[in-house]
Amino acid sequence: MSPDAPSADELQANPVLKAAFAGAWADSFVDDNDLRHEEGGFIYFNPTTNSVVVRRVLPGGQDSLDLSYPPEVPGAFLVATYHTHPNFPNRIWTAEPSPEDRRVASGSGVPWFVVSHVGIFWTGPERRVGGLTGKPGYPI
Repeated sequence: MSPDAPSADELQANPVLKAAFAGAWADSFVDDNDLRHEEGGFIYFNPTTNSVVVRRVLPGGQDSLDLSYPPEVPGAFLVATYHTHPNFPNRIWTAEPSPEDRRVASGSGVPWFVVSHVGIFWTGPERRVGGLTGKPGYPI
């Protein structure tokens, strides 16, 4: 039996991730209509060191971010992704995971976190599908 990956709730409580979420939110320029954009990246877990590692991706657009290609992190497995929804309240975009976020997260095999003005949400599986074995990127 393969070791379990950390759950979404365990990851959300991790101080490394709390700092990454706060940094991505700050870098999203949420108070600037012209510069606001999505930020985010990939979350890994190294079972040998029992540590969480975060890799940011290039900034995205106002309502998009490319999380297609997680880089390999030696000794670690992709266990989640995260991105911001830097939208004004009452805008057409949602603060929570969008239908597209929900669809892609379900098919990726890892939880997807969304950071917004309302809070932090996750969608998809509760933890990495298949545990900490197999290919280190998306398990599905």
